[in-house]
Amino acid sequence: MRYALFSGCVIPQKENAYELSAKRVAEKLGIQLIDLKDANCCGYFLSFIDQLGATVLASRNLSLAEEKGCDLVTLCNGCFGHLTRVNYELQVDVDLLRKANDVLGDIGRKYNGTSKVKHFAQLLVQDVGVPRIKETIAKPLTSLRIAPHWGCHIVRPSKKARFDDPEDTRLLDSLIDVTGAQCINFLDRKVCCGGPISGVDEKTSFQILREKLGNIKRGGAVAIATICPFCHIQFDLNQLTVEEAYSEAYQIPVLHYTQLLGLAQGFSPDELGLYDNRVPIDGILEVLGKS
Repeated sequence: MRYALFSGCVIPQKENAYELSAKRVAEKLGIQLIDLKDANCCGYFLSFIDQLGATVLASRNLSLAEEKGCDLVTLCNGCFGHLTRVNYELQVDVDLLRKANDVLGDIGRKYNGTSKVKHFAQLLVQDVGVPRIKETIAKPLTSLRIAPHWGCHIVRPSKKARFDDPEDTRLLDSLIDVTGAQCINFLDRKVCCGGPISGVDEKTSFQILREKLGNIKRGGAVAIATICPFCHIQFDLNQLTVEEAYSEAYQIPVLHYTQLLGLAQGFSPDELGLYDNRVPIDGILEVLGKS
């Protein structure tokens, strides 16, 4: 299995451990991830003010993947959502396709629509499959109780994402289960992490996060697993801010799912970049050491 890896903007700048751990587990599963050199921003942030510009940015990235003759895979929910939407719209809107290719033509590129867009978690479930992942599990994490958070853009809008149930997604649950960890249920697990509104209403964003952290702690989770870098920043970095603002202590480690899977596959914390996480992971390692 061979894919063009689109890292996006946030992961190389703030969440290096996500890409590091993804490449570790991919290698273990026989997945070849080819770095998409010369890629630009996916275009999501521009879409609110310049729809055609955002479309051109996405279509240029897709043309790079087409050039390599493989599908494009991303680790970011926001990148996945935007690239998927653009890929869909360019194939159903002839006028938009013409406009995008007119602009791309000025830089010697063309979008052909031959590459699919996949999220890494989707790739694991649909292309690799849970049975194959299970074969690579060397140290089942049976002592860990994990709260899943999949984020919004990976399943919405459902017409364009076209996989899993947006109202009751089980994508991440099945991936947590295969590691041997217990995937817990908790109140408001379907609710957004609050990260997307932090730029315009930080107070409300932190209130949403505080409520979710409280529910996760009451649910008995020892850690949170995410598949989105924005959600990871909200839970991991901003958890510390919420603790200080409300004089509360949660101390819930937040792992990229690829870090969780990597632990189950036998990789060390250093190999997975676990010490780069902001909330200390000592509690997880202590639980695993006793199991």
